Amino acid sequence: MRIKLKENFRAIFYAPYYATQALGFYDREGVEVELINSNAPGDAIAGLIDGSVDLTWGGPMRVMMAHDRDPNSPLISFGEVVSRDPFFLIGKRKTFQLADLAHLRFASVAEVPTPWLCLQHDLREAGIAPETVKRISNRLMSDNYMALRQDELDVMQAFEPFASMAEQDGAGDVLYAGNSRGPTVYTAFIATRDGVSRHRDTFAAMMRALAAMELWLYSHSADELTEATASFFPQVPKDLLTLSLQRYRDAGLWARNPVMSRQGFDRLGQSFLSGGSLAHPPVYEECVEQNLNGPHP
Repeated sequence: MRIKLKENFRAIFYAPYYATQALGFYDREGVEVELINSNAPGDAIAGLIDGSVDLTWGGPMRVMMAHDRDPNSPLISFGEVVSRDPFFLIGKRKTFQLADLAHLRFASVAEVPTPWLCLQHDLREAGIAPETVKRISNRLMSDNYMALRQDELDVMQAFEPFASMAEQDGAGDVLYAGNSRGPTVYTAFIATRDGVSRHRDTFAAMMRALAAMELWLYSHSADELTEATASFFPQVPKDLLTLSLQRYRDAGLWARNPVMSRQGFDRLGQSFLSGGSLAHPPVYEECVEQNLNGPHP
């Protein structure tokens, strides 16, 4: 069976998806996957609806928000891969607490909503009102990084490779890691219910491929993962890519089991609910396809 799989956007923390394909895990399950590039985060959702693609990956928050707006939304999620928050706060500070953001020059991520919505919930839990944090919220991470290097910012929020770049350049250190809060389901496959019905056996095979990949991730080195995925990141020097992947691997960023964590799902939902992006708590059974979980290798 041939599956049209559209990526969300190109990011290092998505390395397991590229490695699953590059190392032949889909092939071993008899699935031919056509990987389609994305123009912008979330733009594959329209393709799912109109049937031009079969599958994408992205934050389960897209499914949560769709069901919040329309209880009959066709979107469904399955196959957890990124199980913790891949974003960091980076800056030059001898000491740092989240409360410090209220009086620092801070830039949050503009490209996608989840990093800030997760961080604002962390702030709430630390007793800090997110609205007291004056943040730059409309600038790309690359622009924020240049501002950080030029001492025009105190703290920026970003994913890899910016954290490792900052350490290499002397621009800053990791002050806070989103992964430290624990399970927060960040990325999984997204399909429609009709798509699951049509491709149930194939999607189940892809779940087995993910399970095999997730075992591979923690039994092989970051250097091996770099070799498998470097062609997807031609603009990132291999040494920087390895540092980035090593940091994520050490943090346990990636799932060890593709069955979606209820704890991680609930934490993501709480963050979007407290941030005002959801009107109701998301329901796991409505947003997660639970009947694709075959035996794990």
